Amino acid sequence: MRALRAYGRIVWMGLVFRMREFAVSRWFVLMSVLQPIIFATIAFYMFEAGGRPDTLLYAALGAGMMGIWSSVLFGSGGALQWNRWQGTLELLVAAPPPFVVVLLPLTLATSATGAYALLATLAWGRLFFGVPLDLVHPFAFFLAVPAAVLSLGLMGLLLAGSFILYRHANALSNLLEYPVWIAAGLLFPLSLLPGWVTPLSWLLAPRWGVDAIRGAALGGPVWLPIGMCFVTGAAYLLLASAFVRVFERGARARATLSLT
Repeated sequence: MRALRAYGRIVWMGLVFRMREFAVSRWFVLMSVLQPIIFATIAFYMFEAGGRPDTLLYAALGAGMMGIWSSVLFGSGGALQWNRWQGTLELLVAAPPPFVVVLLPLTLATSATGAYALLATLAWGRLFFGVPLDLVHPFAFFLAVPAAVLSLGLMGLLLAGSFILYRHANALSNLLEYPVWIAAGLLFPLSLLPGWVTPLSWLLAPRWGVDAIRGAALGGPVWLPIGMCFVTGAAYLLLASAFVRVFERGARARATLSLT
């Protein structure tokens, strides 16, 4: 129990520190706020041109989730690269707590900071496009958002392990961003995609996160997607705990932690 309390304190203090760090990063704030607004604006015009102005809230929520995913994907890899460039990654790996405990607040902070994207797209849509913000299930909506943020942060933890082992693995961020947007159905229903995409989407936290948020806002299943956010998040945490140890040993053996 003492170890769990100590780990909980490490995660909490690390989360607060990382969120302060990201809040003063111009690049991170622009990526979390400006980029989702651009995508949301494009989506709004697309849906209006298609004669479906009633689906603008659907598009706004999807664009917000796109911003959270981008924040998690680029933030997790980028933050490790920044620590590597500053020469502090070796210190983090050599710290007494398990490295997964040290890494967890970093990925949670990227998803929590990325939640700015959801607020920004909703505010932008309301002010400039008249998007209605009448939520069908307000209480469930305020439960769905933290569940989605948590599950995406844990998904980022699973992905971040590869950034330890390979110096240039953050290039995977460019590869993974758009396929996950599509496979998770962030801007259009999965029914429009080939049938084999749907089983693949069951493994992705963004799919369940956006389903929970849209269900609460527009009406539809809410509690199953929220439950799946926690199920997938728990699976990511267990896998990350095992993989990070393997990647850490591999990085030590290959001496790939530093730039030199």
